Amino acid sequence: MKEIKSVAALASRFSMLPGVGRKTALRYAYAVIDMTEDEVEAFRTALKDVKENVRLCSVCGNFTDGDVCDICAARPKKQICVVSYPKDVTAIEKTGAFDGVYHVLHGTLSPMNNRTPDDLNIKSLMSRLDGVDEVIIATNPDVEGEATAVYLARLIKPIGVKVTRIAQGISMGSELEYADSVTLSQALGRRTAL
Repeated sequence: MKEIKSVAALASRFSMLPGVGRKTALRYAYAVIDMTEDEVEAFRTALKDVKENVRLCSVCGNFTDGDVCDICAARPKKQICVVSYPKDVTAIEKTGAFDGVYHVLHGTLSPMNNRTPDDLNIKSLMSRLDGVDEVIIATNPDVEGEATAVYLARLIKPIGVKVTRIAQGISMGSELEYADSVTLSQALGRRTAL
């Protein structure tokens, strides 16, 4: 069957999104065909509005539609939770367990990908530390996340600010026999008193 160019072009655009493969992209393209003109216009308007109105918070680097995000505007600034990406802020906020402010690096250190400290939002973090009691580093527990955490700790500790790292180890509900040795080692090394 001959491919319809406009459907293929739309599917190609959808497949540029993270986690969207060719089949899912085609399903999305066909779903657009089934939309009414008003639904397509609303979809187009939403895309355009996001691109035009969402920017980075001038304080923390999170996404916002104003100059300063709601979190930076309203919360105490004694604790800063450092994350790699804005989506990490969303994940932590869903827990309801943190009531401080955030700082988004927009990546992690990666010599393999030529990402250096100058490529990350580190300078503005350093300028925010006056009056801060604790910096919580919440980068991913992978090689790049660990390298970034160590680098930040070396920069921040000499200033006299407490630096902590989120706990890592065995997931709730998992079984020890299926845990890899690195995860098990992390869990043992970071155990807490009961």
